[in-house]
Amino acid sequence: MKIPCFVAAMLLSCVSAAQAQDFPTRQITIIVGVSPGGITDLATRAYANAVAKNTGWKIVVENRTGAGGAVAAKAVESAAPDGYTLLTVVGAQLASIPAMQDPPPFDPIGGFRPITLTFRLAQLLAVPADSPAKTLAELLALAKKKDGGLSFGTPGAGSPAHLLGAKIGLATGTPMQFVHYRGGPPMMADLVTGRIDFGLVSYIAAKPQIDDRKLKGLVIDSEARIAQIPDVPTLIEAGLARERVANWFGLAAPAGTPDAVVKKLNDEFVRASKDPDVIKQLERSGAQVATSTPDEMAKLLAAEVASMTTLIKALGLRKE
Repeated sequence: MKIPCFVAAMLLSCVSAAQAQDFPTRQITIIVGVSPGGITDLATRAYANAVAKNTGWKIVVENRTGAGGAVAAKAVESAAPDGYTLLTVVGAQLASIPAMQDPPPFDPIGGFRPITLTFRLAQLLAVPADSPAKTLAELLALAKKKDGGLSFGTPGAGSPAHLLGAKIGLATGTPMQFVHYRGGPPMMADLVTGRIDFGLVSYIAAKPQIDDRKLKGLVIDSEARIAQIPDVPTLIEAGLARERVANWFGLAAPAGTPDAVVKKLNDEFVRASKDPDVIKQLERSGAQVATSTPDEMAKLLAAEVASMTTLIKALGLRKE
């Protein structure tokens, strides 16, 4: 006997609601694609602890590194769509990794159900203290006068910092000599000593060097100016709002996770964003609390995937 479509839809809705009412009945695992100790890991643990405190849920954070975050993303994409395996999403990373590989290791849009944003991390474009450039405009002007452009340090090819720098260069017609390092610390060391002309670093990593007058911040990629460095304008103020690379982080489940389960997770993680311990941990790390609806996060991700696909093609970064 055939069941009318509207009856089938009602039955599915009831099943989904029942799943959410019972959810969770066991441990939830949040997979993080980076090593312990960094802001992505610390923020995830702060949120997990706050949700567990509020609800009594058992939540475990698991670090699963490899392939720049692709190992973690693939693990969650392949997990059962029941809300028990979640991914800490790095917006630029989730969008750029598939665009750089053929075939892509995972589907950034079709493979996941966004839950909520969790925080944003400001990136500072900085120069050595003795650089003659006092503004972004002056820096770009210097780069255009030098054959081949100024040297721009990144923590790795294809990293968010590299992609943001490349977008700024393309948008302004500014030549740059990219110098790729294996991580942020060695790049920071060369930036402070003037071996490279400029670089993009997290504000919290640059702050001690700015306080010691070893670095100057020229522009920051954040929603608004930061109180500790109020004289440093944002990329938005510099007229480069369209060139920004996703500096947001969030939480996602495998595609097919029931709407009601996604809503329940969204409700609890948004509630956790107001926890004083979460706010303190993020602020201490130079991050800003951010939340969203699942649909809002999905729109941000779709826009970033489209932007990264175009940029990576232009830079010739796609590996066949």
